[in-house]
Amino acid sequence: MRTEDVLAATATGLWRWDNASGTVSLDAEAARLLGLPGGDGTYTSSAVRSRLHPVDWNEVNGIIGLAVAEGTLAESRVRVVDEEGRVLRTVRSRCKPLPEGDGYHLFGTIQEVPEPQPGTSAHTPVTGDWRRSREAFLLDAGRALAEARSTAEVLRVAASLSMPGFSPDGLAVFGVTADRLKVLGHHGYDEHEAGPLADMPLDTEYPVAEVIRTGRALYVPTPEEYRRRYPTMWPLIEVYGRQSWAFLPLIVAGRTMGTWMAAFSHPVAFTPDERSVLTTVARMLAQALARAGVAENERELSRGLQRSMMPSLGPGIPGMSVAARYVPTGGGLQVGGDWYDLIPLPGGGSRSEGPGGGRIALVIGDVQGHDVRAAGLMGQLRTALRAYASEGHRPDAVLARASRFLAGLHDYTESEAYDDGDPVGGHTAPRFATCLYLECDPATGTIEIARAGHPDPAIRMADGTVILRPTAGGLPLGIDPDSDYPTTQIVLEPGETIMICTDGLLETGGHDLDSGWARIRAVLEEHRDEAGSLEKLADALVQAVHGPASHHTTGPLSDRREDDIAVVLLSRHGRPARRAPRRSVLTVRQAEPERISAARRQMRDLLYDWADEEQIDSAVLMVSEMVTNVLVHTDGDALMVAEAVGEHGCRRLRVEVSDTSDELPHKRHPGELASSGRGLVLMEMLADVWGVDPRGEGKSIWFELYEPGSEDGPPEVVPPGPCVGSPTAS
Repeated sequence: MRTEDVLAATATGLWRWDNASGTVSLDAEAARLLGLPGGDGTYTSSAVRSRLHPVDWNEVNGIIGLAVAEGTLAESRVRVVDEEGRVLRTVRSRCKPLPEGDGYHLFGTIQEVPEPQPGTSAHTPVTGDWRRSREAFLLDAGRALAEARSTAEVLRVAASLSMPGFSPDGLAVFGVTADRLKVLGHHGYDEHEAGPLADMPLDTEYPVAEVIRTGRALYVPTPEEYRRRYPTMWPLIEVYGRQSWAFLPLIVAGRTMGTWMAAFSHPVAFTPDERSVLTTVARMLAQALARAGVAENERELSRGLQRSMMPSLGPGIPGMSVAARYVPTGGGLQVGGDWYDLIPLPGGGSRSEGPGGGRIALVIGDVQGHDVRAAGLMGQLRTALRAYASEGHRPDAVLARASRFLAGLHDYTESEAYDDGDPVGGHTAPRFATCLYLECDPATGTIEIARAGHPDPAIRMADGTVILRPTAGGLPLGIDPDSDYPTTQIVLEPGETIMICTDGLLETGGHDLDSGWARIRAVLEEHRDEAGSLEKLADALVQAVHGPASHHTTGPLSDRREDDIAVVLLSRHGRPARRAPRRSVLTVRQAEPERISAARRQMRDLLYDWADEEQIDSAVLMVSEMVTNVLVHTDGDALMVAEAVGEHGCRRLRVEVSDTSDELPHKRHPGELASSGRGLVLMEMLADVWGVDPRGEGKSIWFELYEPGSEDGPPEVVPPGPCVGSPTAS
C-alpha cells in the first residue's frame, strides 16, 4: 500500500511549502482539511494563508522560523477558517525545514484534532499575559545588552537575566581559543565547580562543543537524556544537580563564536515559545559580545597608538619643571592628530654661552582630523620635526622645513592615489597641521617661539597674573611650502609658567577661542604654587574642560570629548624677587595692524587687579594711540614694553613704545573735525608722567600711571629696569 493511501486512511494530508517561490503543494486530504475547493495541486502561499486564522498564523510563523534556525521539527495547532472568517476546524501541523539555495522547503503533515474544551485555552503554555511578559523581558534584555560596553559588562547582564516563567539558575558563556573551549564567564557555579569545564578540546563529546561544531541549538530536557546522549560527560555534570539544559550557538555574521548554556534546577519541556525566547536572547548576547570585542580591540589599538606616538617627557630639566597631558577624542578609535614632544637640542648650552646649559625644544601641534590617517601623519610630522631640531636649526627654519616636508608628503600620496586608479584622490586629500615650536634655554629662561597657525601661548606670572602672549606666526604647515615663520623671543622669569595647548582645550563644549580662553584663564589664576603643583594644574585644566563643572560654563550641554586635547606646562624654578615687576612685551609689525587689538587686550590683562578702572581705560587708550602713530607715521615696527612695579595698591605702571624713526612727535592743535593729531594732547591729559627719549636708532615715547594708594602723591617705586628709560617728565 502506498504511503499516501495510508495517510489518507488516517485523515492525514501531505503538504510542501517552497519558501523561495512562494508556492504550496497539497494532496487531496490536505486541501480538504484547509477548505480549498480545488483539491490536490499547487497553490500560492497567500491562498493557503487566507485559510489560517491570522492570530494562529503569527504563532506558526514564529515556530517555523525557530525550526529553520535550529534545524528541528516544527509542531503547531492552528485554526482553519472559511472565506467569511468562520472557524471550520482545528488542525495539527508537523513539518521539517530543508534548506535549498537561498530559501528552504517545508515538508509536513496536517491532521484534524478535536476542538479544545471551553475554558481550557487559558491553561495552554502560550497566553496573552505570558506573551506580554516575554516581550517586556526581551525589550529590557535588549536594552541592557546594547548598553554594555565591555565583555565583562555583557557577561554581568547575561547573569542577571530573569526569564519569564522558566528562569535558569546556572549560566555560562563559552568561547573558542586555538581549538579549545574556554569559559568566558559563568553564573550559578563556584570557581572550583566550573574548573573541570573551563578548558577542553573542541572535539570533546560535550553539548557545548557540539553546538560550536554544528552551529545548531541543543535542548536536553531530562537528566536521563543527558546520560544517554553524553555518557562520558555525565559524571562531571551530575554533581551540579540540574534537571534541564539548553545550549545555544552564539552566531555573528554566519560564524559561530561560542555557546551560551542555560541550566535549570527544575524540568523544562522547551516548548516552541520557550525555545524562541532562548534563541532571541542568544542572538542578542552574540551581538553584544561581538560589539564589546570590537570596542575593546579599538580601545587597545588606541592605547597602543598613543603609547607609541606620545613621548615621555624624559629626565628632568635642570632649573625647570614640565608637565603634559593628552586626551583623545571620544569617537571612533580615540586617536587623532594632536601631539606634543620634548627634544634635547645639540650643543647643550645657549647659543651665546656655548655648551652646558641643556637647551631643549618643546613642540605642540594638531594635524587636521581625528582618525587613523591623522594619527599617521602626526607620527611622520613629529619625527620630521625632531630630526630638524636635532640638526641644530633655529625655530623658524625647523617649521619652514616641516612645512615643506608635509607639502611634499601630500604630493607623494596624491601621486600614489593616481597610480591606484583613484584620480580624484579620495581619502588622500591634503591635510594641514598647526604647530608651536619653543626653543628654551633653562639657564637664562630665554624662549624663542615660532608659530604656524597655532593658538598663542599663555604666561602665568609669579604673582598669579595670567596673560595671553601674542607671538608672530605664519600659515599652518603644509599649505604653502615657501611660508616664513618669524620668531618671537621672551624671557621666562623665576616662578613663571608658560602654557601651550591645542585648540581642543579652548573650543571644547561649544566655546570659541575667546570664551574658551576665559574659562582656562580662570583655572590658571586660581592655581596655588606648592609641591607637585604643576601636575595638579595640568589635571585641573583638563578637568575644567571634561569635568562636571564644564557643563555650567558658556556653551551648549554636549559631549566634552569632541576634540583631542594636548597641553604642556613649563615652569622655571627659583624664588621671584620680592618686588618682581609684572612685565609684558609685544611687537606690532607694519604688516599686522590687527595686532593693535592684541596690545589693548594685553594691557587689560596686565592691569586686571589695578585699583582704578578709569586708569585702566586711560592706559589702553594711550597704548592704542602710541602704537597706531608708529604704524601710520613711520616705516618701522612698534615695540611695546609695559611694566608694573610696586606693592598692590600703590604701584607704578610704565609703558614704552619704541620705533626706529628719528623723527620726534610734535604737539599739534587739530581742528574740531580733524581725525588725528590728538595723541600728545591725550598723553598730557591722561598720564601722570610722560615723555619722549631719543635713542641711538630711533626713539621711545613713554608714560607712567600711579595707582591711587597714597594721599600724599605718587608712590615711592623701585628704579625702572634696564629696558625702561628715565622717569623724567617732558
